[in-house]
Amino acid sequence: MGAIEDVYEDLDTEVSFEEFEAAVNDKVEQMGGLADDETAAMLIAHELTDQGGEVSGIADIEPGMDEVKFLAKVVSIGELRTFERDGEDEDGRVVNVEVADSTGRVRISFWDEMAADVVDTLEVGEVLRLAGRPKDGFNGVEVSVDKAEPAPGEDVDVQVLDTYRVEDLSLGLSDVNLKGKVLDTSEIRTFDRDDGSEGRVANLTVGDETGRVRVTLWDEQADRADELATGVTVEVVDGYVRERDGSLELHVGSRGAVEELDEEVQYVPDTADIEDLEIGQTVDIAGGVIETDPKRTFDRDDGSQGQVRNIRVKDDTGEIRVALWGEKADTDVDLADHVVLTDVEIKDGWQEDLEASAGWRSTVSVTRDSIGGDAESDSASSEQGLDAFGGDSASNATSADAAAAAGEGESASGSGAAAAVATKADETSDAADADGETVEFTGTVVQAGNPVVLDNGTKTRSVQTDAKLRLGEEVTVRGTLREGTIDAADVF
Repeated sequence: MGAIEDVYEDLDTEVSFEEFEAAVNDKVEQMGGLADDETAAMLIAHELTDQGGEVSGIADIEPGMDEVKFLAKVVSIGELRTFERDGEDEDGRVVNVEVADSTGRVRISFWDEMAADVVDTLEVGEVLRLAGRPKDGFNGVEVSVDKAEPAPGEDVDVQVLDTYRVEDLSLGLSDVNLKGKVLDTSEIRTFDRDDGSEGRVANLTVGDETGRVRVTLWDEQADRADELATGVTVEVVDGYVRERDGSLELHVGSRGAVEELDEEVQYVPDTADIEDLEIGQTVDIAGGVIETDPKRTFDRDDGSQGQVRNIRVKDDTGEIRVALWGEKADTDVDLADHVVLTDVEIKDGWQEDLEASAGWRSTVSVTRDSIGGDAESDSASSEQGLDAFGGDSASNATSADAAAAAGEGESASGSGAAAAVATKADETSDAADADGETVEFTGTVVQAGNPVVLDNGTKTRSVQTDAKLRLGEEVTVRGTLREGTIDAADVF
């Protein structure tokens, strides 16, 4: 047995002897006679046994490694970019490629001549055998490629999608197309970049049957937040996935777009029962609006001005006050609307009651914006909202009219809204009481504030009183009727 065979026998490798012998002969030739067969065989054996950064999958790649070797499938190919190198006449070139295996995805970078070759020859779906140096990148770990070889005989179990769902998103993905329903939009914000230019950014929240995701729109794409209404279906084109505060976001820049579609995408939130909520949770809740307060402004410690509006939401299990902060306070929410609130934080509220806080990460979706919308959807939403008051929808028909009337005017807690409720109540009530007469009326509080609005299932009355009454409370008032409003002397 020769020297090459002796070294090979001691190896634990899947490389065939023929391949090993050929590599040894190449090594002898490369070294120009400086190594005999045995020395060359030992060098090749060392290369095979030294793992040299060999990883079982992309998930094992870490920035501190000197070199990694792995097999992966090409998911997307970026554009070839050029840049100036300090002190050099020739521009540098780079192209970023996303590759994946069954354990994850990673961005790899090809430089200079390799970058030009990649653009000309590489295809999405191709499997590569790669070697390179990991480093910390903008989106996590990235690999600067030293060597890349096609591996046509290898199979990497990765699905390259034309259209993604929310549950398919993962950190580092690019060229993402995703269809979903717009759940929420934000205002456009401006900021100063380091180069002195002004940037613009806005957000959408988009949901599909698998979940929801925050979409960040940069610069010229930010205008879409003003142009798109909640409830419409859109397709995000050429987005890329980033992470913020532990959550994935889909970003859209100059290469991407958000296009409105004439099709339906279902989104059903997984909402929690209000009676089961606990302090510290971040949850989704849904229910009928049974109370609305006016919007309030306040001064922050930094001198800026903030705003907040409180509403009370009730489902089949209980009710809770919800604080709408910032631009969420401008959401058009009225009595009897059915709302879905996502990513709200449950906190310790006033008088030891729990309170839900809807901040910048939250969405507020109203299923009935006003009584002027589609009749069928408005009817369904009205029933949902009225269920929150208690009783069936038929017995609360007058309450529906009263709440809908409030939606036509200003905030349902304001005096203008209360006047609208009273006017509608006078139109629908069959009472024949005369002005100046002392009357007694028993009903459920469906509008708090001053005036209070009571409903008994068939009639609705506006009541002037200083008594502190809660929505849903059943009371009896006695007082003088003036212009359709009871000036209450007694409340019991």
